[in-house]
Amino acid sequence: MALKVAVQMDHISTINTAGDSAFAMMLEAQARGHALFHYTPDRLAQRGDDVFCALEPVEVRDEKGNHFTLGEKQRFNMRDIDVVLMRQDPPFDLSYIAATHILEKIHPETLVVNDPAEVRNAPEKLFVTEFPDLMPPTLITRDRAEIDFFREEYGDIVMKPLFGHGGAAVFRITQDDLNYGSLYDFFAATFREPWVIQQFLPNVKHGDKRILLVDGEFAGAVNRVPAAGDLRSNMVRGGAPTDSDLTDREREICARLGPSLKEKGLILVGIDVIDGMLTEINVTAPTGIRAIRNLGGPDVAKMVWDVLEAKVKA
Repeated sequence: MALKVAVQMDHISTINTAGDSAFAMMLEAQARGHALFHYTPDRLAQRGDDVFCALEPVEVRDEKGNHFTLGEKQRFNMRDIDVVLMRQDPPFDLSYIAATHILEKIHPETLVVNDPAEVRNAPEKLFVTEFPDLMPPTLITRDRAEIDFFREEYGDIVMKPLFGHGGAAVFRITQDDLNYGSLYDFFAATFREPWVIQQFLPNVKHGDKRILLVDGEFAGAVNRVPAAGDLRSNMVRGGAPTDSDLTDREREICARLGPSLKEKGLILVGIDVIDGMLTEINVTAPTGIRAIRNLGGPDVAKMVWDVLEAKVKA
């Protein structure tokens, strides 16, 4: 069953193929004989209930520095596409939100992954708060007095922007940190939205586990160990991936989340777990597929396409 697959992404020339999950899914789609098309989100155009876009046929190769060939742009009514992979990187800003509204016009007749309305309604650092018993103590605010109360109760804390991504602007504030006031002023001047304040988990030094779920089921995991002298374990920030099995606690977390993810049409999701505590549920453009495969784990891209083909067929 050959499908027409359009990938909404940052321009393919800019991606790091060694770790890009969208690229892994494109390679698998191509291997299955699906027709691949590439576009950036600025090309979307809505007229009434129709969505149009200039798509480029694309051929992908797992060759560093020679990983794609684009054909000539062709204008499509997106209702003629079978699957859209919404894979541009955050920030989760008004531009991102606008794209979810536009793509919502064609879903589910055209299968958009993940469901654009649910992506819009489930930002990673807010959706996770629906499961407070699985999380470390967490505060969502930009109010100085509330942060002071939280800091007094929990001592060392982590501050990060609510709609941040890739480990950017994540700070640990110790109980006696003299930079706290200056950091608060910096956040207040930089971010208009509330921030995430969490109790610092010292065992992050042993890793922040990325667990991928496909259609609500556990698919694979990789433990990301921070680089020396860095709080952040994100691989784009120097975190080192290591092979990882799930603990009983992590299996419990997956079992709790799975039904909700499946109900919402969130087909590929990455959750982050530190020392048995759920910290984020990533639904926009979760990564980890290639790292898991490179460490000898399962081929999550195959699992994703098995699910997508079944959904389109149904």
